[in-house]
Amino acid sequence: MSKNRKGSFMRQLKREVKIGNVTIGGKNPVAVQTMLNVPVEDIEGNVAQAKRCEAAGCQILRVTCPSPADAKCIEAVKNAVNIPIVADIHFDYKAALACADVGVDKIRINPGNIGDDDRVKAVVDACQRKNIPIRIGVNGGSLEKHILAKYGAPTPEAMVESALYHVRLLEKFDFNNIVISIKNSNVPRMMEAYRQLSAVTDYPLHVGVTEAGTYQMGLLKSGMGIGGMLLEGIGDTIRVSLAAEPEKEVEAGYNILRAVGFPVAGPEVITCPTCGRTQYPCTQIANEVEKRLQGCKKSIKVAVMGCVVNGPGEAREADIGIAGGKGEAVLFIHGKPIKKLTGDNILDQFMDEIYKL
Repeated sequence: MSKNRKGSFMRQLKREVKIGNVTIGGKNPVAVQTMLNVPVEDIEGNVAQAKRCEAAGCQILRVTCPSPADAKCIEAVKNAVNIPIVADIHFDYKAALACADVGVDKIRINPGNIGDDDRVKAVVDACQRKNIPIRIGVNGGSLEKHILAKYGAPTPEAMVESALYHVRLLEKFDFNNIVISIKNSNVPRMMEAYRQLSAVTDYPLHVGVTEAGTYQMGLLKSGMGIGGMLLEGIGDTIRVSLAAEPEKEVEAGYNILRAVGFPVAGPEVITCPTCGRTQYPCTQIANEVEKRLQGCKKSIKVAVMGCVVNGPGEAREADIGIAGGKGEAVLFIHGKPIKKLTGDNILDQFMDEIYKL
């Protein structure tokens, strides 16, 4: 374990794994992932969505590959973007071999689900030749029958045993270029599973809450589960699984990293919830500031506060902020009150000051 930045918790350092042009584990930044959700037959649609994900800041991108023929979609997406591509494989080892042939950067596959040792070895050999890592992806909803029978439910212990079972199948052929995920839709169960797994392995961990639910519930469960793990120092890559476009997953991933305290490029807007003391359109201004700053790469903290009770103090903690009064707002820059903004265009005046930073 080691301090990963100024803060109160320790990062659990895992071995490094190189995925295309991104390295995870060790002291490398936590990488944000998402997965395309366009039907694999629609190659043009997958390419277009992949480009949107890259523009949104996605660092590792997963694409499903149900059959060997679908490797052409993997190839097209890889050629269209400059971020690593992960092939999502289930059961068909030949699909994994086809993806290795077209230069995929990582393969997500559970070796216990693809057949006998000869098939596992074929995938391992292909990945060894091209230095392609394999992610073992354990899911609480699809544990092996013998493990589920042993524990009676997808308990954390059952999930850890499943993960280590798949790891041993790869290590048997001297393969250790491995990443592990151990997801569950139950947040406490998911967190305990990651704790137990992290304690017994030094492979990097991809963290997420699977089947998290609708957009709003998915955000809440992912914030709790992923954020909770990061605060315990566990996690080398993350994916926020949402019933939404993958670009939204990327945005949510960065917001979780920012909330936990990791340095994230781009502005952070904070605002108070307002109350009966508020005498100017605080919430409206905060929402519009956040909207106008989309795409901004400056790592600045912007505060939009409702009144003089807590507002000035909170605004002083930001790079720039305002604390409102009746028809006016006091502008703070790096903790110092600069001037009053008055009139009907407080928002525009404030944005002008932000752009000056």
